Amino acid sequence: MKKRIKINGIIMFCAAIIVALFPRVFFRKNVAGSAEEYIEILGFSLILLGQIIRVSARGYKAEHSRESQALIQGGPYQIVRNPMYLGILLIGLGVVLAVFKLWVAVIFIIAFVIRYILLMYSEEKKLQAAFPDAYREYCKKVPRILPKLSSITGMDISEYLPIKISWFKKEIASILALLFVTLLVESWEDISREGIMTYLRQSIWLFFTFILFIIFVILLSKRTDKNGPEANKS
Repeated sequence: MKKRIKINGIIMFCAAIIVALFPRVFFRKNVAGSAEEYIEILGFSLILLGQIIRVSARGYKAEHSRESQALIQGGPYQIVRNPMYLGILLIGLGVVLAVFKLWVAVIFIIAFVIRYILLMYSEEKKLQAAFPDAYREYCKKVPRILPKLSSITGMDISEYLPIKISWFKKEIASILALLFVTLLVESWEDISREGIMTYLRQSIWLFFTFILFIIFVILLSKRTDKNGPEANKS
């Protein structure tokens, strides 16, 4: 895990340097009243959705893995085999749509595939060795990273996306930091042209959006608690 974090950190650091050296190549120019505003809204929505999936997957795994002695097949793991990677994919795409030019999304997807497909195959080999028959059957039923629409529509949301407030408490600082840094970068041109008040106004908009996000998380957690073991089978 530590090795993976180090590699991801190096990749992100190198990408940040390249973007900083050539900002006009990568950053999208803000145009008020254009379709790009809707793209930005979509971007922030994907970031929040990705965070929910990532937190749900991480929290569910922590509670049900039995120190890697059990094959997890419930919660978000019943719609995709790698829900944490799905969350990372949505968060990354969200940041791209909120800040960068659209062609950067293609670069991000290529980089994501190169980076994470190898990790997925490596982890699958370990799971296949640990749970040969069970994991083989699991792979037949559940896709690797993109869920089937039929599997989502046929279940209650708390079945495949269980949430507990305690899981979010551990992640809230990083979620807020990502949102406000993304907004800062997205608003940089407006700040330089119109001053810091523009950023503060947009921050208020983001704050209320985040409040709605928290309300949704709370409602989802209550639904998870209500369904109890049915929503948390492993």
